Parts: sequence; structure tokens; C-alpha cells
Amino acid sequence: MKYTVPKIPIFILLTVFILVSCQSSTGLLGPGDETREAGELIKSANIDLRAIKVLFNKHANKREELKTAIAADDADAVRKLSDEVVDIINEGQGHGTSALEKIDKAREMNVNEDYAEYLRLKWEALNSQREAFEQHRQAARKLRDNFDPKNARKKDEVKADFDSRSENFQRLMEKARDFSSQANELAKEVHFRSRTEAGAQ
Repeated sequence: MKYTVPKIPIFILLTVFILVSCQSSTGLLGPGDETREAGELIKSANIDLRAIKVLFNKHANKREELKTAIAADDADAVRKLSDEVVDIINEGQGHGTSALEKIDKAREMNVNEDYAEYLRLKWEALNSQREAFEQHRQAARKLRDNFDPKNARKKDEVKADFDSRSENFQRLMEKARDFSSQANELAKEVHFRSRTEAGAQ
């Protein structure tokens, strides 16, 4: 299966403004609602997520290039491409960790129920993506350090690891897309509900 860079809705919390605009039903004597403050954290997380998207858009063909180099038994190309992939993912993982930490902080705040669920789903989506790219990184590291077309046993072992991790990558990305889709559906539902309630007033 050809690798494609995830669509924007997976990486970026596009619909956060819809949920931030919905105020909590907490009473006057209850804890103060922090949904808007949490929204500011998510805006900051979006900066990290946009940086990730730029990185992976810029290097979207590396995976296919690696497969081609492996098939051609081109050890030099495999090492070069693998090293580039590792560097790209290392940089992206830093941004991903930063974004997850900001979402974690937002989830600890007193926010309305819809927004809390939205943040949970987006956290799960991003975390699954991080796990997927870790599989990709580990596969690239093993290729870089161990690919030897002159050693049939070693070559087969490394290729089997690459194929297995590629399957794991696809599985985790599908999981991420599912979580992101659920989050976006929730945002649409909340948006529709808020417009309906506003029209009834």
C-alpha cells in the first residue's frame, strides 16, 4: 500500500473553536469554566501540528524511495534514505510530544463535557500517529544499521522487520484516522446543536 501523508483533520484540531464557544452548564457556585483557556492551549498545539505536517509533506515519498532502494539492493541509497527518515521523524516526534503535552494540560482543566470528549479523541488520534511513526523510525534505523545485500540471511531479516513494521504503521494510522473522524463528527454535532438552540431563542 502506498504511503500517504495524513490529511489535515488528523493532525490539526480544526474545529476547536466550535467547542470552545459552548459554555459549561456549571452553576454559579461551581468551579469556573476553563474551556476558553483550554482552547488557547490547543491553538498553541496547532502550531506544533502544522510543523509536523510541513515536515511530512516535504518528505512524503521517502517510504516509497526506501522500498525501491531495498528491491534494487542499493545499500548506499538504503542507508542514506533511512538516515533521512530517522532525522525527519525525530524532528516530528519533538513537535508531536509538545502537542500532546498541551492537549494533556487542556484535558486537566475544567471544560465542558463535549470539549473534554473532543480533546480525548484528538489525543488518541495524535498518540496513535506518534506510535505509527515510531514504527517507521525503528524500521528505518534497522535498515540503516543492518541492511546488507551480500548477506542473504541478514537482508531477509531486515526486510521482514521493515514489512512487519510497515503493516503496524498502516494499522496505527487507520486507528488514528478513526479517532480523528469521531472527533470531527462530534464537532459537527455540537455545531449543529448550537445553531439549532440559537435559532430556537
